[in-house]
Amino acid sequence: MKILLAAAFALAIAGNSFADIQDPPSNDYGPTRKLGRGLSNFFLGSAEIPATVGKIDKDEGDAAAFGYGVVRGVGRSAARHIAGFVEVLTFPFPLHGTYYPLLPSDIPWIHAGYPEFPPELGNESKYSYVRDY
Repeated sequence: MKILLAAAFALAIAGNSFADIQDPPSNDYGPTRKLGRGLSNFFLGSAEIPATVGKIDKDEGDAAAFGYGVVRGVGRSAARHIAGFVEVLTFPFPLHGTYYPLLPSDIPWIHAGYPEFPPELGNESKYSYVRDY
């Protein structure tokens, strides 16, 4: 009886020792984050137009910004609106087995990727205190 009790106690201790792996990093992306990301992309996706025009203006100049920048901004805005609409409709269900964003990440792509949320207009929280302009 004592051996059975000791084995049950050891099993209970060993079962609790795996608690640190029960919250994987992919758990940060869930249905509520997908719903919030979808709503912000759907309603604020048009912020891509001035953000893209400004980025193209800084990188390539005025002529490229008001030609190519506007066209690219409209395309990126449309992609955000569509992805946001799809994410709002499908937020309770994981697509392709995960809740990760539909738009390709901006990390592997230098000029063509998307951040998870739309750009912030008028908020310069992502800049350091010393500006280059």
